[in-house]
Amino acid sequence: MTRSYFFTMLCLILHQIDAAYWQEWEMFYLPGGVQGFLVFNLAAIALVLSGYRHVVLATARASFYATCCAALGIATFVIHAGFALAGREQFHLPLSMAIIALCLVGGGRLLWDLRRQQAAAWLVALRMPCYRVSGK
Repeated sequence: MTRSYFFTMLCLILHQIDAAYWQEWEMFYLPGGVQGFLVFNLAAIALVLSGYRHVVLATARASFYATCCAALGIATFVIHAGFALAGREQFHLPLSMAIIALCLVGGGRLLWDLRRQQAAAWLVALRMPCYRVSGK
């Protein structure tokens, strides 16, 4: 899960760099313009970076952060696909489109890895021996 989290996080950060070029704050009508965009990115990047720490250290909150990062990756694709279908001109360069598609791929893979990890944890829990208290 560490690799898929890192990949998704990297794609999201690359997309935000690209979004600054395309002035994405105008697409979303963010209050404060570029300043609002920077505040959003401060929060979003802090979330995914601190989440990466949780995933690497395998803390109890790792699955929460992995789910958030995966959702951000998938949502990035869905939102920008909607903009493209609506005829918006932004993000139509090949690398811009590739980064957005890779956000979807990374988010999907991260969810897959998260599900596999949770299934493995359940299997381990089921295999643990049960101890009975005898009446002796």
